[in-house]
Formats: sequence, structure tokens, C-alpha cells
Amino acid sequence: MRRRIAAVLFALLATQLGSLISPAYACGCGAMIPDRMARIGVDRETSVVRWDGRAEQIVMRFTVAGDAKRAAWIMPVPNRAAVELGDAAVFDQLATLTRPERKTRTHFWPRERDWPFAAGSRDGVGAPLPGAGAPAVGVVGRERLGDFDVARLTATDPDALRDWLRSNGFELPDRLSTELRPYVDQKWEYVAVRLAPREPGTPLRGTLDPLRIRFDSDRLVYPMRLSRMARTAQSLGLYVLADHRMEPSSPIGGDAPEVTFAGTVTPQGPLAGLTDGKPAFLTAIDQRFPEPGRIDGDHELRRTAADTPYRRAVYRDELLTAGGIPVWLLTAGGALAAVTAAGLAAGLRIRRTRGPRRAGA
Repeated sequence: MRRRIAAVLFALLATQLGSLISPAYACGCGAMIPDRMARIGVDRETSVVRWDGRAEQIVMRFTVAGDAKRAAWIMPVPNRAAVELGDAAVFDQLATLTRPERKTRTHFWPRERDWPFAAGSRDGVGAPLPGAGAPAVGVVGRERLGDFDVARLTATDPDALRDWLRSNGFELPDRLSTELRPYVDQKWEYVAVRLAPREPGTPLRGTLDPLRIRFDSDRLVYPMRLSRMARTAQSLGLYVLADHRMEPSSPIGGDAPEVTFAGTVTPQGPLAGLTDGKPAFLTAIDQRFPEPGRIDGDHELRRTAADTPYRRAVYRDELLTAGGIPVWLLTAGGALAAVTAAGLAAGLRIRRTRGPRRAGA
């Protein structure tokens, strides 16, 4: 019995240690891995994608949680990429441009928050509508960008790519070789990034500095396949700047993408740097991936049939009034007065028809 109890306790301890040692990698467009004996999770990834039919720019930032003091991630790209630090102000501008419109709508009959049931009214939120002989791994470039150590790589063998990453301080899981195979077969290249907080020894938490990645592409693609390795639900926010309204060609294993804004904008300030100051059609898309293992490819976005604008709305519901008096009360009172007057008039007509009564009759 003692041996059985000891075996059970050992199994429980091993399970707990395993959960601490195994990395929690998660990233909407690549694989993010912390140091050993640490955990990290990407709560939210938000990216701005600019595509003009020939080249693509992605400005991305992560909101992370966990106790990792260092981490690394890798992002596949279809062509040679240039990498630099992005401007966080871009996301503030986009949040302002796409914020819901505030509207007021009225209702005739009183509701539970209206008189006589209750005094005053409150806000209500609703939706109005909705090469042969080449080395297995080639280093195109390596730069230090703020808190980021960025390596731009080519690879003809996924195992060689994994080995290079490990030997250069990018600790990535064995499974990565399998997940990278489709990109290697298509001769894509890679952006590998090591990141650490500004203050050494401080865990990676909160919103990280954005990175800006540029590459040539005749189609609008947002790499997502490596998100299959995530162990927690993923949330992706995409701001797409193009000549027309864009939409994902498929949900790639996640929930149906939700458009939260669509319309032509004229970027100002930092955002203008993505469009050279020219107007562009902005499409904001939100999507959740409850089961990342079901992700079966990369997002390819296509032009919609029409450039239909859309903006969410936040409604304030108010009781319809006239001169401060509820219209339903005026209507009901008027109807009551009309009925009373009609009754009195009918009584008078009856009396006149019958005439005065005779004495003794």
C-alpha cells in the first residue's frame, strides 16, 4: 500500500513538473517560445497589414503574459524581408478610426428603466447589423532592433533550420521541423526574433514593442500555420489597408472572421507612412481560434464583391418624449379624453332624440 501511495504521489509530482517545464508557445503568425522552466502566452495579437498589389507590410505587436524573462519566435515570409521597429502610435490611430459610432434610438412604450417603472435611462449596447548546391540555411541578415535580436534566414531543410536556430540561441520545439515543412517546400524565408524586456530579469508581460516587416508579394497573405502549435485559444486582430475591402478566403480552422469596420480612410501621422499618405480602404477583422490545432493554413485575403462600408454602433435607448412628457402618456391621455368626449356626445344625442318626458307618463 505504501508503495502504491508513493507511486501515485510521484506520478502527480511528475505531471506538475512537466507542466512547468514544457513551453507554452503561442503566436498568431508564428511560434513564440520562452526559455526553459518558464511559461508565456500570447493573449492577443494585433497586426496592421498594408498591401498595394505588389508588396506587403506587416506591423505587429503582442500582448503577452507569463513568467518568461526571454522568448523567441519565428515568422515565415514568402519573399526576402526587411525588418525594423514599428510605431505603436499606429495602433492608437486605428483604434480611433474604427471606434463604434454612438447613436440614439427611441422607443414608444416604457420599459423597465423608464417611468413609471423606474426613473431615468441608461446606455444600451447593440449591433446595428451586424537553389541547388546552396547551404541548407542561409543568413540574409542579422540586426539588433531595440529589445529584439532579429535574424533573416533562408532554408532548404526544416531540420537544418531548427538546428541553426538552436545553435544560435533560439530554443524552439522539435515539432517545429514538421510544421515548417510546407514553407520549406514553397521556398519561403524566415524572420527569427529573440526578445527580452528592457530591464533584465523582468518577466515579459503586457504589450511589447511592435515590429514592421516588409516583403514583396503579389497576393495578400498573413502567415498563420505555425499557430497550430499553440496550446491555448488564440485571438487575432487584423487591420488591412488595401485598395479595396478585403476578406479572408476561409476561416482556416477558426471561428468565422468578424468585420468590425470597413471604409475609406486618409491616414495621417505615423499611419500615413504605410500608405505614403494616400487614401486606402481599411478593413478591420477580428477572429478567435478556440482550438489552434485545427488551423490548416495561412490566411489569404481577397477582394470582396463590393466595397461596402460598415461601422459598428453603440446605441443609447431613450423613451420618446414631447416637451419632456412621454409621448405614450400624451397619446393614452388623448385617447382617453377622446373616448370620454365621444361618450358624452352620444349621451346628449340620445337625450335629444327621446325628448323631454311628460308628467304622469
